[in-house]
Amino acid sequence: MKRSVKVRHVLLAATCAALVGCSSVTPVAYSGIASAPYLRSNPQDDSGRIPYRFSTQTDWQQYTKVIIDPVVVYRGTDNQFGDMRDEDKTALANYMQTRFAEKLGTRFEIATQPGPNTLRLRLTLTGAKTSTPVISTFSRIDIAGGLYNGVQAVRGREGAFTGSVIYAVEIYDAPTNRLINAYVTKQYPNAMNIGASFGSLGASKTGIEKGADALVAQLK
Repeated sequence: MKRSVKVRHVLLAATCAALVGCSSVTPVAYSGIASAPYLRSNPQDDSGRIPYRFSTQTDWQQYTKVIIDPVVVYRGTDNQFGDMRDEDKTALANYMQTRFAEKLGTRFEIATQPGPNTLRLRLTLTGAKTSTPVISTFSRIDIAGGLYNGVQAVRGREGAFTGSVIYAVEIYDAPTNRLINAYVTKQYPNAMNIGASFGSLGASKTGIEKGADALVAQLK
């Protein structure tokens, strides 16, 4: 009996590794976004979270206001939504709009018109993956799945059967409409975050929150 349980754990761990490896999506420099010609591979990123970036020397402290354009759902042929439903894409875009506004509101005055000391932020949702119901949560409780996800958590990598979100960030100087910073990022929860495993979009939404926090920290 013990042997059969051990074998089951080993098989589950192997399955987790295989499925995560097969389903993991690597972001691209999406051809349909305005900053695409400027994006370059990011040699400073070894996590895979921000594989492409463009940046200029910028004193963020001079900016006190930000305009947040409506989040766009990317429709280019190189999108990475897989078979995600349109209503789920819309739900994530709406969630991104709300959460980024809330987070950035702690650092900037939210503006609607270009003016001195104002940034313009453009967010484009370019891809996402839903969590696998039930299995995503179970893989964090089962011994073998827990071991696998524990290793992934230490490495800062994706957990088994867990969703993620990919989007492009483009930051402009609002008065001149000059691009000063841009990047493509993939965000997902810590591999041992059980709460984020509930619901098909839970992990993607947690990724959005982490991404918003990271942006605020960058702009301080």
